[in-house]
Amino acid sequence: MGRGRAKAKQTKVARELKYSVPTTDFDALQRELSGTSSDSHEDEDRYENDPYDDGYDDYRR
Repeated sequence: MGRGRAKAKQTKVARELKYSVPTTDFDALQRELSGTSSDSHEDEDRYENDPYDDGYDDYRR
């Protein structure tokens, strides 16, 4: 017993996910697909200064 309320909530959430229409940022999608993102250099810098990098990955290749 007591499963009715939980099942009703799951059904409600499932319907919201099924019938919702997400908004798509096509400009951001275009930038991501074309590879002209300004964040790409920040990601490289972040991995170059990784304090937990022991250099082992360089020898595995």
